[in-house]
Amino acid sequence: MIYEGDVYRPPSEADSLIIQLTIGCARNRCTFCTMYKDKVFRVRPIPDVLADLEEAARTIPYPIRKVFLADGDALIVKTSDLVTVLDRAFALFPSCRRVTVYGATADVLAKSHDELCTLRAHGLTMVYLGAETGSDRILAQIKKGITSAETIEACHRLKAAGIQTSMTLITGIGGVPQMEENAVESARLVTAAKPEYLGLLTLTMNAGTELTRDCLAGRFQALSPLQILEEQK
Repeated sequence: MIYEGDVYRPPSEADSLIIQLTIGCARNRCTFCTMYKDKVFRVRPIPDVLADLEEAARTIPYPIRKVFLADGDALIVKTSDLVTVLDRAFALFPSCRRVTVYGATADVLAKSHDELCTLRAHGLTMVYLGAETGSDRILAQIKKGITSAETIEACHRLKAAGIQTSMTLITGIGGVPQMEENAVESARLVTAAKPEYLGLLTLTMNAGTELTRDCLAGRFQALSPLQILEEQK
């Protein structure tokens, strides 16, 4: 079992078996993000994914209790293939308590209620959803490609199917002029979406991103550490 490129996972998946179901990110155009830039998105052949699961079952000497299906947008995989992977994971790892994935808002909305219920019935317990902000203006600026209303609907659909949502927001993503807007609109989003879990990330100005270039050119004013705390408050 060999991982391709850098592998990202949520902090709560630190002790999970990580299996690459997809390679890279299906959108990969957000102005602040450096993840998956070295990869061309594709869905891995399902036999290869199953072979990784079987290798892990043969070689890992301790019980596997959690499985995380990477990379970004793993929920984009067609439902029947996801079911195949879920079924094999639980068959190979009797101690497994949950299987989770990264899922974009668009991926959730692309699946019907019946499909989401099927995934839950076969053991998909939680989707990690990067909402980033509740401000539609900031979402457009960072080229997220979604609206806050769509994220709210996605969270409601997951909840209706019995699948938990772990949502992430980014402090500072609107810069200094939009501190209050980011805070207030994100609070509105969380209140309406009611995710089971919420994580606050802090914007990092990574080299090579469009947002960092805007910052260096004076078009974006990043928050100071104290301003980050104030926005979170």
